[in-house]
Amino acid sequence: MIEVRSIDYVPARERHGKVWHQGPFWFTGNFVLTTMVTGFIGPALGLSLGWSIAAVVLGAGFGTFFMAFHANQGPRMGLPQMIQSRAQFGIRGAIVPFTAVVFVYIGFNVFNVVLATQGLQTVLPGGTTLWYAILIGLAIVLAVVGYDLLHLVQRWLTYLLIVVFGILTVGALVNLDTNTPHAANGGSSWTAFLVVFSAAAGYQISYAVYVSDYSRYLPANVSAKKVIWWTYAGAAGSAVWLMSLGALLASALPDPDVIAGIRQVGNDILPGFGTFTVVISSLALITIMAVNAYGAMLTTTSAVDAFKKVKPTIRARVAGIVAIELVVFGVALALPADYLGSFNNFVLLMLYFLIPWTAVNLVDFYFVRRGHYAITAIFDPRGIYGRWSWRGLTAYTVGLTAMVPFFATSFYTGPVTKALGGADVSFVVGLAVAGLLYYVLSRGLDMRAEKAAVAASEHELNDDHAPAAPAGV
Repeated sequence: MIEVRSIDYVPARERHGKVWHQGPFWFTGNFVLTTMVTGFIGPALGLSLGWSIAAVVLGAGFGTFFMAFHANQGPRMGLPQMIQSRAQFGIRGAIVPFTAVVFVYIGFNVFNVVLATQGLQTVLPGGTTLWYAILIGLAIVLAVVGYDLLHLVQRWLTYLLIVVFGILTVGALVNLDTNTPHAANGGSSWTAFLVVFSAAAGYQISYAVYVSDYSRYLPANVSAKKVIWWTYAGAAGSAVWLMSLGALLASALPDPDVIAGIRQVGNDILPGFGTFTVVISSLALITIMAVNAYGAMLTTTSAVDAFKKVKPTIRARVAGIVAIELVVFGVALALPADYLGSFNNFVLLMLYFLIPWTAVNLVDFYFVRRGHYAITAIFDPRGIYGRWSWRGLTAYTVGLTAMVPFFATSFYTGPVTKALGGADVSFVVGLAVAGLLYYVLSRGLDMRAEKAAVAASEHELNDDHAPAAPAGV
């Protein structure tokens, strides 16, 4: 029942699953209240409903493109997402993006547990501390059982969410008046459009850090197009739907709030239906908390393993997941009442650190090494990838530095962003600079040595007498 794999390689004999399962997994994974909040940004900036929806559709579509292409790495390499970064940054050098990733996991889980608690407290008794403990405990159970249970729960939640939010969306379209004075003030400001586009795109790119965690058990010969397409369809479909619904609520309601808005619209359809929808939305947050805890455990274990070998046992998995969620519990309890602004800035800063990583990782996989890696060398400090890789670290650092003039936070706004009226397009700069620079620097790689190492690795992994996990793990 409990998954035994951790950061180690998934051998062919354990590969299973259907490629279309990626669709519902990422649909529900993105169908959470935090996604809807992104849709509130456009109307809050004075953008009309039509332009707000156009911005989230284009932004989510663009950002999901990068996230979905990571999904193909799972079945090809049989490894979790972040440990693959050792091939670009070195076994120890990869700790640079690892650090930001763990903070992002923790940050989003704090948001999720707070929102889920607020939703459940609308109908159920109990204090904040009690609900934090219950929700985090449920997330731990799901994450400990692991991959197959997470896929199963996400798949069945997809069907329920489509029905419930389908009814809610129809009710919102029928009952809400977007021609109210509040909504009529909206325009088509280019700056506001760019802000919403960037927010939607950046939100989707943030999922890139664990995409292949949930595709790595698929058989190695599955269609790349199908893996990418099902991931894209699920993640983009739910994002476009919820962000657009959020824009609709924010355009029609005088004081938009995600939980209050859902309750109001739903209860107008049928008394109690809005409250029921809030409860279902809160339950969906538990599963994404489990997904985040699972990914944080894998990333943290990868970081520790770079300096001291970690044996990937069930006990180690459980300890890692519990430790991560205890940190989430402590941070959630310590947050002040007016935490939202400062915490938003913290998470945004961490997301900035992920942009050049995704560029380097994708360019390496699709254009430099073209999906061919010496898996065993990823776990061997003396292997071809080494402890520190100057190419990946240089491209990452230069890409991140190039983004700084384009940053937009409450405490710092870059000069270019000021000139653009506040539009944050730093992710475009980071992707382009880091990706192109890494491609240029990688032209000096010794591909003959790489091919020999790949062949040796495949021989070891395919040997019937070889261990289930790569050497050194």
